[in-house]
Amino acid sequence: MALIKLTDASVQIPIYNARSRSLKNRIFQIATGGKLGSDEKGNVYVDALKNLNLEIKNGDRLGIIGHNGAGKTTLLRVLSGAYHPTNGDVLLEGKSASLIQISLGINPEATGRENVFLRGAMLGLSKKELMSKFKEIIDFCDLGDFIDMPVRTYSTGMQLRLAFAVSTSIAPDILLMDEWLSVGDKEFSIKAEQRLITLLESTKILVIASHSRDLIEKTCNRLIWMENGEIKMDGNPMNICQYYFDQ
Repeated sequence: MALIKLTDASVQIPIYNARSRSLKNRIFQIATGGKLGSDEKGNVYVDALKNLNLEIKNGDRLGIIGHNGAGKTTLLRVLSGAYHPTNGDVLLEGKSASLIQISLGINPEATGRENVFLRGAMLGLSKKELMSKFKEIIDFCDLGDFIDMPVRTYSTGMQLRLAFAVSTSIAPDILLMDEWLSVGDKEFSIKAEQRLITLLESTKILVIASHSRDLIEKTCNRLIWMENGEIKMDGNPMNICQYYFDQ
């Protein structure tokens, strides 16, 4: 059983040194998302998320759309536990995993082999779990003798292959993604695509933020449209995509 439930969840991000009127006006001009406010002391903040009420259940493949700054990434960070709501509550039932920053936890001075354990630990995998998956991870990233070299000697593509192999070795109940992952050369991309599809088929809840209409319509059975940190529409992906992309 997997469940995500947000009740009146808000995230306020303070903007320091923004008390002067001119700077506040400048912020109003450049702000692309959220709503600006200030407290009784004149401190300025952005309402990155405002009073979100959202329930995501078993079988939901939830897409999130909205312009840059609409609150998509902030919502994903709340669901991953990276952000805690300023107000309201977040309930998560089930094991969750995030593919938002797949290279997080990779140490360039450590070898690829050592980084399997470092990145795996950040994903919440025990040493026993990592040992059972270790050979499969090494085989999948296909780095040859470089697996025993420091990651700083890797190309960007090699680093991504290692991070991807570890990050997708999990079997979560809840999977969080910010756009579809595409890594490596053509041959590796084919393997990666199939691995992602298999991972999605086994997870109970998927939450993915994307700007791709094609991806949303193919992958999701539910869609929310975010604007200024709030949910503008919630429902059928085809219907909402028509309003959002054809406007």
